Amino acid sequence: MSGGRTRHTLWMTALITMAVLAGCSQTVNGLAVSIYENPFTVAGLPVTDGPSGPRPGALDSTLEVRGAEGTDSDIIATNAIDDIQRYWSETYPELFQGQRFTPVSELISWDASEDEGSGPRFCGTRTGGVPNAAYCTRDQTIGWDRTILLPALIDAFGPMSVVMVIAHEYGHAVQYQSALAGDDTPTIVAEQQADCFAGAFIRHVAEGDSPHFTINTSDGLNGVLAATVAVRDVDPNDPESVHGSAFERVTAVQIGFTDGAAACTGIDEAEIESRRADLPQKFSSTDDDGELPVTVETLEAFVRSFESLLALQNPPTVTYDGTDTGCPEDTSTEPVSYCASTNTIGVDVDALAQLGTAERPRRGDVIPLNVSGDYSAYVLFASRYTLAVQHEAGQALDNPQTALRSACLSGVITAGLSAERLDAAPELEVWLSPGDLDEAVSGLLSDGLTASDINGVTLPSGFSRVDAFRSGVLGGREACNVRYR
Repeated sequence: MSGGRTRHTLWMTALITMAVLAGCSQTVNGLAVSIYENPFTVAGLPVTDGPSGPRPGALDSTLEVRGAEGTDSDIIATNAIDDIQRYWSETYPELFQGQRFTPVSELISWDASEDEGSGPRFCGTRTGGVPNAAYCTRDQTIGWDRTILLPALIDAFGPMSVVMVIAHEYGHAVQYQSALAGDDTPTIVAEQQADCFAGAFIRHVAEGDSPHFTINTSDGLNGVLAATVAVRDVDPNDPESVHGSAFERVTAVQIGFTDGAAACTGIDEAEIESRRADLPQKFSSTDDDGELPVTVETLEAFVRSFESLLALQNPPTVTYDGTDTGCPEDTSTEPVSYCASTNTIGVDVDALAQLGTAERPRRGDVIPLNVSGDYSAYVLFASRYTLAVQHEAGQALDNPQTALRSACLSGVITAGLSAERLDAAPELEVWLSPGDLDEAVSGLLSDGLTASDINGVTLPSGFSRVDAFRSGVLGGREACNVRYR
């Protein structure tokens, strides 16, 4: 976040186009029912809490992998390749007008713990010291590091995160085989198309059609999306940041999961820019880290900004001496609570500040487990303010639709805090900074309190929580009311 009267830029993206949403419906008794109407579904699939990972009893793939040593990482990656190739052998001819699908030419596994300059070659480069997974356009091969990267993914996010990464790399193979992408394709387009293709394959797994893997649509799918967040572009000012923010990459995965591989072919520079809208994506100064410490003063600045954005007839009172406001309904939640009968928000400032403290990478970390920072706290504060918005509108505050509206309206507030919109809302006192959207998405996937009702009850599907938030970012308040009635 940024505060004060000096304008700072922000970095955020927007929801997939409303045209995509309009195409996702089913008909029951003559009434169009959105797939988002039921909070206990995930893009039309039921929310499940069963196993995620290798399918019990499935025979391991017999595909040949050069350098493989039979580690758990090798087995998961090879089985993933096998299932992905089966998927594309059916999907590719349908997607590319009867063209025949050709699998990649070779699979390679290496040990990244070896000294730099040693190890087998992949795409012309020695693999020692290279903890990565990749597709090589030069010789149509896919390779992975079995000793550092894949084990780290498994430890942090579960085995399905490896499947997701391999599906992403195979997405690049599909792009180049079909001529959907080439050497002159912008990297960000190629990367987000591959994210989308991976999302389409994960949908295939969620539907029970993968011979080697299963995934539930609650914690299992949450972990896959969290892994996508972890491998985002961290520094938007870095010229090498060409993959997209976590918000963008999760959006691309969700497009594929919701609408299938065909929708991925529509991702190009124009489509990505439409999701970014007209919002700046880089810091205006190299000295700005975007962090605004959580204090009573900054929270009061947010309250005034909320009031200017939402224009409630009866704005809530905010107290800063704890979450227990003496509410007759006993609806206290930590570290921020809302009481409907008194229209009061109670804040434990110290606890909220702790939530909003940026988590610094630790020595030896390969992948960050959480993406946290000041907006982790501020978006939660905003979500409790949205309960006052819903209360004034006469909407229920204690059901699953409440939780989704809270996430969606938090997205509305987030979009409204754009520095680019100061001409329309000059009274704003705080603005978004690069990375704020990623912090919001990470929180929605982890504890999900931003997408919870007045009692702090959230939904099991992080996918749905993020989707609701993104709806508000682009669709505005009306979209939240229509979509989450």
